[in-house]
Amino acid sequence: MAAASQTSTVVGDTTGGVSRRRVAWAVFALSVGGFGIGLTEFVIAGLLTEVATDLDVSITAAGQLVGGYALAVVPGALIITPFLMRRPPKYALTLLLGFFVAGNALSAWAPSYEVMLAGRIVSALAHGGYFGIGAVLASSLVPERRRASAVAALFAGLTIANVLGVPAGAFVGQQFGWRMVFWIISVLGVIALAGLIALVPKTDPERDQLPVARQFQALARPQVLASLLTTALVFGGMFGVFTYIEPLLREVTGYPASAIPWLLVIFGAGLFAGNILGGRAADRNADNAVLILSTLLPIVILTLGAVSALPIPTAIGLFLLGLVGFATVPGLQARVMRHAHGAATLASATNIAAFNLGNTIGVSLAGAAIAAGFGLTSPTFVGAGLTAVGLAVIITARLTARRKPSTSRSA
Repeated sequence: MAAASQTSTVVGDTTGGVSRRRVAWAVFALSVGGFGIGLTEFVIAGLLTEVATDLDVSITAAGQLVGGYALAVVPGALIITPFLMRRPPKYALTLLLGFFVAGNALSAWAPSYEVMLAGRIVSALAHGGYFGIGAVLASSLVPERRRASAVAALFAGLTIANVLGVPAGAFVGQQFGWRMVFWIISVLGVIALAGLIALVPKTDPERDQLPVARQFQALARPQVLASLLTTALVFGGMFGVFTYIEPLLREVTGYPASAIPWLLVIFGAGLFAGNILGGRAADRNADNAVLILSTLLPIVILTLGAVSALPIPTAIGLFLLGLVGFATVPGLQARVMRHAHGAATLASATNIAAFNLGNTIGVSLAGAAIAAGFGLTSPTFVGAGLTAVGLAVIITARLTARRKPSTSRSA
């Protein structure tokens, strides 16, 4: 219901002869798929202890099931998306959801850590293309002034996965075992597939696409590269902290296991609020929104680490981590699509790949800090450092963009 409400406020006027109500339902259907994919990626963060115990691996090895998924998003975005972006978006998204269902079923059945990791990789192949193609499709259905909000509506499913899905998954995993969570996700994938087929209109591929080779060249434009690098650094820092939040909440803050699902609800509520506010801010000025939020995020992460021994301030810090971190998504996605004219679909998918590549780096560095004996609060220092570098990149990109028009006028 929340996603439906979000889409109805986003779409407003329509383009291309598609009715306002049809657009709302189409974006809602896309959001349901985003919910399932977001749940697949993040639910394991609330199940690390259970998965590690059942598969007889360490907490850091279980954490690599998050990092391995994120890393597998990259080839999915850069290899599979180019084969699909010249086909009708509805066809492409249907095929990608098929990968998603198959991967989650394999994860649910997995008799070993290696098979579990393989299932995670299969499901991850759908991630970049789904959000990349879906973002371009959603933005094409609405007027230009509402495109960032349309992208935010697509990502609403992902944020709802954190508000409701991840805590519910943690509860189900504690009561019935973590495997049941992945069987449920597989069923949700089938439902999302049915909704996609029934509700999303048939549309043409992105217009004015450059040849594939030139699209990859477009990714090397300085402003596109800056956006991709900022995405990787900002979300690498954020999710390096989030991946190891469960053991921190248990062992440093002192929360019991039964409180973890509710604390994840608080984090997810921050994600949801940040997604809405970030979409509105990006519709006004995407560059300013990204700059302000990237400035706030390392401050929030450091503060969370500083208060992690205090239950109530830690809960507040979790909410702010989700709010500020995810509010940057619409602005970064809109920015990379704007600067990659002629290659918006590939750039959009690549930005999702950058998001997940950054997650892999953040998770790996945070896990290495813990393994080196720096303690469960060390991911907050790693995360703050990565996001601060991301801030430096986006500041440099903005200064460069401002100098170029002046140089052109002088010439």
